[in-house]
Amino acid sequence: MRLGIVVLILAYGMSQFFRAFMAVLAPTLTTETGATVEQLATASGVWFLTFAAMQIPIGEALDRIGPKLTAAVVFAVGGAGGAAMFSMATEPWHITVAMGLIGIGCAPVLMASYYIFARTYSPAAFASLAAMMVGLGSLGNIMSSAPLAWAIEAFGWRATVLGLAALTLTIAALIMVLVENPERVTHSQKGSVLDVLKIPALWPILLFLMVIYVPSAALRGLWSGPYLQSVFNVDGTVIGNVTFFMAIAMIVGSFAYGPLDRVFGTRKWIVWVGNFMGMLACVALAIWPDRGLLSATILLSAIGFFGASYPMIMAHGRGFLPPHLVGRGVTLMNLCSIGAVGLIQTSAKPLTAALWSGTTTAAESYSRLFAFFAALLAAGLIVYLWSKDTKA
Repeated sequence: MRLGIVVLILAYGMSQFFRAFMAVLAPTLTTETGATVEQLATASGVWFLTFAAMQIPIGEALDRIGPKLTAAVVFAVGGAGGAAMFSMATEPWHITVAMGLIGIGCAPVLMASYYIFARTYSPAAFASLAAMMVGLGSLGNIMSSAPLAWAIEAFGWRATVLGLAALTLTIAALIMVLVENPERVTHSQKGSVLDVLKIPALWPILLFLMVIYVPSAALRGLWSGPYLQSVFNVDGTVIGNVTFFMAIAMIVGSFAYGPLDRVFGTRKWIVWVGNFMGMLACVALAIWPDRGLLSATILLSAIGFFGASYPMIMAHGRGFLPPHLVGRGVTLMNLCSIGAVGLIQTSAKPLTAALWSGTTTAAESYSRLFAFFAALLAAGLIVYLWSKDTKA
């Protein structure tokens, strides 16, 4: 199973890459295909929406047929097929369809890993294992920053994305060969998502999951590029460098959160305090959106670092799930997290119309965007106060 986990980490790295690479590709795609920032935001959002829409059937598949076949087949067909289509895009809608396919392909990878962790290891180890998965897999986030900018410069964006399609297909084949299914759970009750929703302790967690990933995912995945280009007039190389630091911060944050539940004996308050700090970083960018490139880089990195609490809050929710509902439960939590990002991204056109209305400078426009992200986190933090804590 160790080799199987390594392969799943590689697959999750590709998932992280695909959800974030639009920030670096945006200027090139605008020139090559005529796509606007709003259209690219929609395409990025479609990735999250199709990813989220697949969580319910994936949860059923994990509990019924196991992670091996679920991850391998969907990753090959959707991930590799969507990337191949992306490499041939000539119109904005081609990009949108391709991103939707890639989102479908990436949907089972992390949940397959979490299913294996939940079924194979002790509950106390779940947060650390989940953080390790996200932290190592987030190396794909790094590859979608400065290294991607270099590859585009050296090989062109079409050849680069086509090569990614081939890599995705190879990893899918390795999943089929190396991943092993945990022992099947037998239970007198069939179980469904409705049974998960009947667990009252999960509700504040599900609601908080709808907002905590939005700022870091939306900024890292798309908005950081247009923001840096519009406010500071920088090129793709500089955007790649800034997003590289943000990606590093997200990885370090994942590892930093991982063992803290066993250190402090709480999961709820680790998540709450960390996301409160992330909210403060959003507030600072809303107040000083054009203070300087260094300041912007530090604050974007802070949002990435403190917003990396996903493994910890998943461990928090996992503590309330019975064994026969693990697959459905973790995928429902993932749906709430990813689906919210998709809704925000696909609503880019009305969102930008509202936030940009009446402004005279790019800095004022993005100040409103950062304030919007801060308000989302503030609302989520209030709801999360009502959650029941779980301990390692």
